[in-house]
Amino acid sequence: VDLPRPGQITAHTVLNVFGPMGHGGRYLLDRLETGALHQEFYKDSDLGIGVIINAWGRRILLCDCDEFTKEYYKNKYGVENFTPVQYKAPPPPKVERKYPPYTGFGSEEDSLCSCVAMVPKPPQKDFKKFIEKDRHGLESFVLRFLAQIITENPIDKDRKFIISYYLSDDTIHVFEPPQRNSGIIGGKFLERTRVIKPGQELFKSEMSEYFTAQDLFVGATVNFFGHIFYIVDADEYAFIYMENNAHEFPKANINTILNKLKTKGEAKSREIKQMFAACDPDKTNKIGYDQFRTLLLNVSEGSLAEHEIMTVARYYSVQDASEVDINFLLTTAQDHLKKNTFEDFSKLRETFMHSDQERNGLLSRQQSQTIFKGFRVPVPDDLLRVILRRHENEQGQVDYLKLLTGLNWRENPIRTSQATQIPVKSSEDWTGQPVTHLLKDVCYLMLLEDLFGLEK
Repeated sequence: VDLPRPGQITAHTVLNVFGPMGHGGRYLLDRLETGALHQEFYKDSDLGIGVIINAWGRRILLCDCDEFTKEYYKNKYGVENFTPVQYKAPPPPKVERKYPPYTGFGSEEDSLCSCVAMVPKPPQKDFKKFIEKDRHGLESFVLRFLAQIITENPIDKDRKFIISYYLSDDTIHVFEPPQRNSGIIGGKFLERTRVIKPGQELFKSEMSEYFTAQDLFVGATVNFFGHIFYIVDADEYAFIYMENNAHEFPKANINTILNKLKTKGEAKSREIKQMFAACDPDKTNKIGYDQFRTLLLNVSEGSLAEHEIMTVARYYSVQDASEVDINFLLTTAQDHLKKNTFEDFSKLRETFMHSDQERNGLLSRQQSQTIFKGFRVPVPDDLLRVILRRHENEQGQVDYLKLLTGLNWRENPIRTSQATQIPVKSSEDWTGQPVTHLLKDVCYLMLLEDLFGLEK
């Protein structure tokens, strides 16, 4: 509908004019409004989704409405279809920004920065990671591994190398410790730098993949610029760091490894228990590491890496009583109890005394462990096992009264100065010798208990 012209719609219609125009003239008005222009206005019945209305010469398309309007039209006019009209044009396809291939001059990051801005800026480093993972105190944040080079040259087969991975900037340094009468001087083999994974195109637009900390573990084979190394060992700091950050290192995650073993050996659990028992004729519930490694390879059907086997052996290893101070263990346990506000020591004591039918203050380690699990004592399982083992007598009975007294952080708090801990530090002059805490004996009974449970 076209809009009325100016003056076409007026409040009064002039019928005739007497006298001169302007001042002194006379006019008559149409009282009957015979020339009035009748207008129609939009009503609610005229509106709807998809309807085009004219608002002062502008065509407007109604595309959607709110929930109240939908309910109104549904109840009054029985409208059921409220499909909105797509009024926005689809966004244009995002054009992928393509960069020219790497020229070979400088690093890849530096060459990429020259393509991003008119004035090239140096590539930004992960400053937060550098602050968190840089050396401070005894924490070096350097993982060191012992490796052998894979080669056909008989002279190079006996060469040993120390691979150092710096967590602060993901760089790798390879050093060859000197060996007497080997004919090789030794020294720096690879300057500290980031190492690109092999098999990638050199001159390409995408960034290359570099070796990360997760790629280095005992049993891994790595290729550093054409030199192939087989990792055979690691220092104690590397093992402990990877085990403490198991969420980042799956090869050192004991829960992941146990689930893998449980999946492989659940169908033949009885046979596996007999295999372990056959290697322990004296029934000491522990075997040597070499035997344990062979059995674990058979159970996993060769699917476990060497680092995973060592992680399991370290977790269930039998340590000498002199290796760890008992006060340090109790201090650590009290810290866990204090952080989780565990104070139910009186009921815990009553439960121990109720289970002690002989009333001699002694219970078996398995009974004690069951009571602690029933109370959900917030102490890690491996720490609890060591503490229970340290409170056993010659007959294997746990003195639970002494144990509960040491755990009660309310009545018997242990000062930090009473606990002696030998911190594990990363030795920069480590030349690949076995670390101090060797894997001697492994308690296979605890492993079988966690995997398949014990038959009563």
